[in-house]
Amino acid sequence: MASTEVYRRVAVTDAAASLIRDLTAQHGPLMFHQSGGCCDGSAPMCYPVGMFLTGPGDVTLGELEVPGLDDIEVFISAAQFEYWKYTHLTIDVVPGRGAGFSVEGPTGNRFIIRSRMLNEAELEHFGLTGAA
Repeated sequence: MASTEVYRRVAVTDAAASLIRDLTAQHGPLMFHQSGGCCDGSAPMCYPVGMFLTGPGDVTLGELEVPGLDDIEVFISAAQFEYWKYTHLTIDVVPGRGAGFSVEGPTGNRFIIRSRMLNEAELEHFGLTGAA
């Protein structure tokens, strides 16, 4: 019997989903790009769809399921994905100043990443077993 388990590389906490719903009401549909460092550290950056253009150097990490909204795409640079491909990422929110270009900046909150290693079933699903 085939497994009905749905495997995802990204998830969102209830607190982050609430902020995303508020920001969507203000800015329209949103997307995330997992920053590779530099100015905003490794913060997930949230933009209105179309305000940040992805390219051939970006990988679609997955989609966030936020109740009441269409799925929200999450991207990461291909180079950074190579470092994080064995990792599940959860977008969360904490009090603090948001990243300079990310839409949550003025809210007094900032998105952060919580991570864990993929489990055996996820590794197999994503074709990462036996890979070095």
